[in-house]
Amino acid sequence: MSDTRKRTRKRFGGHAHKRQRGSRELEVGAQGVLITCNMNERKCTSEAFSLLNEYADALYGPEQPTDCLSEDEEDDEDAEAALKKEVSQIQSSMKKRQQRFSALDSGANNVVFIRTHGVDPEELVHHILSDLHQTKKRKSRVILRMLPVSGTCRAFPEDMEKFLSEYLERWFKAPLRATYQICFKARNSSHSKRDDVIKAVAGLVDKMNPLHKVDLSNPELSIIIEIIKSVCCVSVVTDYMLFRKYNLQEVAKEPTNQSAGPQEAAKEPTNQSAGPQEAANQTQEHECGETAEGGDVSTGNGSKEAEPE
Repeated sequence: MSDTRKRTRKRFGGHAHKRQRGSRELEVGAQGVLITCNMNERKCTSEAFSLLNEYADALYGPEQPTDCLSEDEEDDEDAEAALKKEVSQIQSSMKKRQQRFSALDSGANNVVFIRTHGVDPEELVHHILSDLHQTKKRKSRVILRMLPVSGTCRAFPEDMEKFLSEYLERWFKAPLRATYQICFKARNSSHSKRDDVIKAVAGLVDKMNPLHKVDLSNPELSIIIEIIKSVCCVSVVTDYMLFRKYNLQEVAKEPTNQSAGPQEAAKEPTNQSAGPQEAANQTQEHECGETAEGGDVSTGNGSKEAEPE
């Protein structure tokens, strides 16, 4: 094997099925961007870093380099105080040294997770899709959907209910009032059943304010729930239908006369309901774009999910 090939394998982690020693996995507490692709995770990761850095620099400015640790200038302090100060400096430096974006092992095929630091994933992803929708410039080849993840919890019913009861208050607690839909997908997981999750989430929203309505045609808010193994990734996004369910390939396409635009979609009669059971029934008939990617809404067998472009 040539030196070039050895360096390439070392850089990209070797074969896809081999886990790199010390690699970070998606875990509870992570925030970032969940990205689906079509059988080319390495290329997807490269495209994601390029795209996220481009727009993050425009939104937040270029990423600043880390300053070196300052030296201890006080010689007369006791050893215990000096040790505490050194630990504090190291912890502070580690936080500064965290890169704005870092790739984690998502735990599912055709899915890439980019962890974010010092970045609002919902704001950043919406900014990217808004620009692509306006300019119609295609800036990726293998990335399909790009979903922000602003909250994570364990993918068990009791953990999800506890987490979501607080997380959703920002958008749904009275007197806030909005139309919404629930988009659910599970990969390599059998901890939570789809209909049960949708009913539970709709019940929480209804409890916060019964005036919220389910609208599957043109909702103001879309609750995104993506479960991978034992981690539940959550976000609440706007313009989900306008931005073609956050599909980068679709949102960059020029509109055609055969497809109805957002204005036409808004004129269609909405499917509204005030109860959790109706929300589950309606969502079952309107799968929030998951069938377009070729995977079952609830995948528990760990099989490879082909997602055509």
